[in-house]
Amino acid sequence: MQSRPVFRTIEASDLDRVLAINAANVPEVGDIDARELEFLVDESAIALVAEHADELVGFCVILAPGSRYASVNYRWFMERYPESLYLDRVAFDAAAQSRGWGRAMYDEVARRMRDEFTDMTGLTLEVNIDPPNDPSLRFHAKQGFIEVGRQMSHGIEVSLMRRPVSPTTFAD
Repeated sequence: MQSRPVFRTIEASDLDRVLAINAANVPEVGDIDARELEFLVDESAIALVAEHADELVGFCVILAPGSRYASVNYRWFMERYPESLYLDRVAFDAAAQSRGWGRAMYDEVARRMRDEFTDMTGLTLEVNIDPPNDPSLRFHAKQGFIEVGRQMSHGIEVSLMRRPVSPTTFAD
């Protein structure tokens, strides 16, 4: 059985590798430059990397209400679900995909939400539907996310999804 990665907070020394993983996963995640990534990490409520065998293999960036982030998707969620955190991006290196580590990352996010953000009742995100990202849609459905809307974002149609979070949701 493969060991789980170790999750820790993103550090400045991780940003080049995070940027490379992000770039390798476009268009499933939005393209971003180093300045934008640094802004997102600075604005984040939760910003994690996944390490396995001393290699950074994945990351996620989550924003809380009140961020200065101008994303149309973030703004949509904050207007409708102001008691939710917003997962702006999550990505793994190609060699680290399909190992259950995405689920492990979401478990870690849920643990941190239960411990540090007890007033937040949900986690929100969007997934591309045109062009389609069927693997992500299936993954998020299995994780309990439901579609709460759709919109166009930078020429891409997205499914806007939310998953309720409670103290017992996603218990390890």
